[in-house]
Amino acid sequence: MKISAAVVAAAFSLAFSFILVNFTGQCDAALQQGFYKGKCNSQDVEAIVASVVKRRFNDKPRVAAGLIRLFFHDCFVNGCDASILLDGDSSEKTAPPNLSVSGYDVIDEAKGLLEEACAGVVSCADIIAIAARDALQLSGGGRYEVQTGRRDGSVSLASNVDLPSPRFSVSQSADAFAKKGIGLTDMVLLLGGHTIGFTNCSLFRDRLYNFDNTGKPDPTMDPLLVMKLRLICPRNSPADRTPVSLDQNLASTFIVDNSFYKQIRLGRGILQIDQALALDPLTNNTVASLANGNDFLARFGQAMVKLGAVDVLTDSQGEIRESCHLKNKPRSTLLFG
Repeated sequence: MKISAAVVAAAFSLAFSFILVNFTGQCDAALQQGFYKGKCNSQDVEAIVASVVKRRFNDKPRVAAGLIRLFFHDCFVNGCDASILLDGDSSEKTAPPNLSVSGYDVIDEAKGLLEEACAGVVSCADIIAIAARDALQLSGGGRYEVQTGRRDGSVSLASNVDLPSPRFSVSQSADAFAKKGIGLTDMVLLLGGHTIGFTNCSLFRDRLYNFDNTGKPDPTMDPLLVMKLRLICPRNSPADRTPVSLDQNLASTFIVDNSFYKQIRLGRGILQIDQALALDPLTNNTVASLANGNDFLARFGQAMVKLGAVDVLTDSQGEIRESCHLKNKPRSTLLFG
């Protein structure tokens, strides 16, 4: 596999940072750049998706984090097959880690426009991948070329959802990523998507009050941050209504950059796994390199391309759904090539 990166343009302002990076490469022989060229009645598939994502982003910048998270949660379960979008009483949507996933409406809107342009041509799985790239670009990250040609899966079960826990150690997280063919460095890069991520108190409250049942806060967290977060997340509050930014450089909350890595090196990681990345010997050198270097955007784009090639359905496998949230079909109706 060969991947090259070139910075095409960079412009920074106090409120917004935009860096355009082009990536080329091949991660899966069955996927290709420009798969839909000439297949959608002269319409530009990626431009149609981009128009929807841009309008939604301009209205609510937090949609970017939701779309990148949607992409990750889809690809990590059964591969990048849009199975997370399917409705059903026991579908992936209903699994606890997915209850807070957002961005479904963005994908549905893009799918509706594409069905009008060329019915039965563009998969929901490819729309998710394209939308995640566009969200990243709008947030100041790199523009990489999305490989397309995925088809949609028909099986979506909550019981299949086995995502890495935010309370995992680095070794546990590395094992989970390795099962998907993703190495340690790419794991660190993909977790860097937390640069524009948000979470709620329930996922880190133990670090503020009773870490590892010690009755004390996590000693690896900056004490000033502990004090700040306790005001947002009271010990016994049942509500988690206030989103907490995973990048505690609040000037960078909606910008994809390497600030996340700088913050976790200062003991300002919110999730346990994020903080562990900066401390564990397996990953601390990679974190330091990303925090001090200027190549995070290029490398993050490359890692997203790799993630997008995990266990994809192509050719005669899967299907092209008419609706992205179409009810599950029986397993026996799946096509295999």
